[in-house]
Amino acid sequence: MRALVLTGPGKAEIQEVELPSAGPGEVVVDVERVGVCGTDVELFTGNMSYLHTGRSWYPLRPGHEWCGRVTAVGSHVDPAWIGRRVTGDTMLGCGRCGRCRTGRHHVCPDLAEIGVSLGRPGALAEQIAVPAAALHDLPDSVDPTLGALVEPGGNALRAVLGTALNPGERLLILGTGTIGLLVALFARAQGIEAHLLGRDRDAVSQARQLGFTDVWTRLTLPPLPWHSIVDASNAAELPTLALDLVEPGRRIVYIGLAGNPSTIDTRDLVLRDITAVGILGGSAGLAGAIAAYADGSVDARPLVSATVTLAETADILAGHRPADLGPGPKVHIDPRR
Repeated sequence: MRALVLTGPGKAEIQEVELPSAGPGEVVVDVERVGVCGTDVELFTGNMSYLHTGRSWYPLRPGHEWCGRVTAVGSHVDPAWIGRRVTGDTMLGCGRCGRCRTGRHHVCPDLAEIGVSLGRPGALAEQIAVPAAALHDLPDSVDPTLGALVEPGGNALRAVLGTALNPGERLLILGTGTIGLLVALFARAQGIEAHLLGRDRDAVSQARQLGFTDVWTRLTLPPLPWHSIVDASNAAELPTLALDLVEPGRRIVYIGLAGNPSTIDTRDLVLRDITAVGILGGSAGLAGAIAAYADGSVDARPLVSATVTLAETADILAGHRPADLGPGPKVHIDPRR
């Protein structure tokens, strides 16, 4: 089958690779759609920290935001999975350690991440092998576009839940990329007043084209009480800004990662009684994201600007966006094309 393979920093090619087989406890999925994520870009450029710590290495097959249909099952797997449309958890814990046994498999010390770490092949291919325990059913109302948005949606939903906000309270989201916009969608669906902070007028304009009205820059941000803040940016200075802006006694949720270390003054954290929450992975939010997509309370499809072919993926990873793309920040790949 065809698969996208990263062979070194800035190098990607379509290769013919062996078809996956369903080992014990696994299934094989025909991949319908895959989202390109910032993590994929960092793996392509060589900037991903895992490449420097030994958790990831080249050659590498990326793709962790995906959906498809089960076509084969291995031993100890219910054959009723065959033919079902699914997506799956990226985070694959060992299943044996204390963290896995207490529902924290996403921070397992032996964690493997599909398409990201420990050599686990990703979904930018015609087929993928996945542990059946990681699968989530997709109802008919969740089309391939939404199916490939479940993984980032799970992250965003976890961030919203991390704010502990009630309906009617006000949330400021730092960053207007895919995660920031998804956080705004899930927050709005829960009756939370969602505001977004973009880095410049272009970012504000793009977010407004996608239907968000309360979008600001640093210069235009109104002096409102922010009952919680989600930092979904990759700017090293914004964690400190979040701490400066949030109401005392409230929460900041950190889900974005900067390329350089961020610093905050923990005296401000303590003296203003702020709770800081870190979010790694969407595992605990996947089912909720699927439910919100299925019942129509969240429609994330406008965030996808285009769906392109597998052969076009390397250009997308290199930052080349075709002129005819829509305003959304996310690009999807159909690996069957």
